[in-house]
Amino acid sequence: MNHDEFIAKVQARAHLRGREQAERACRATLETLGERIPEGLAEHVAAQLPHEIAENLRRTEVMGGLGSGEHFGREEFVQRVARRAGVGKPQATYLARVVLEVTGEATQGHVMEKVCDSLPQDLRPFVTAGSRGHL
Repeated sequence: MNHDEFIAKVQARAHLRGREQAERACRATLETLGERIPEGLAEHVAAQLPHEIAENLRRTEVMGGLGSGEHFGREEFVQRVARRAGVGKPQATYLARVVLEVTGEATQGHVMEKVCDSLPQDLRPFVTAGSRGHL
């Protein structure tokens, strides 16, 4: 999947008016995910995404990729996405689900299962619920 396809899917599924909103949703979600999951895993996901999208995961790397993800739960995850995307918490929750669903479609193997496994129980539904499932 290329960059334009990725952004178009996010825009369509999230019912966003413009491409800029979809870009912001991707950036907000993937930067936050990059802060939460181990850096090696973030790099593994990033390696399978279009370069422009992948940079959102890589932007949060520290210690040359040797650090581990920050430990925070659902509330903090949603707050960070909301702040970065400039939206309220309910919208941030939905945008994160959409972006992670499209990320799962753009990656191969079991990388999103590994992402899910690296998250605490309260964050796992963000990866598994998709844009239509219940959270």
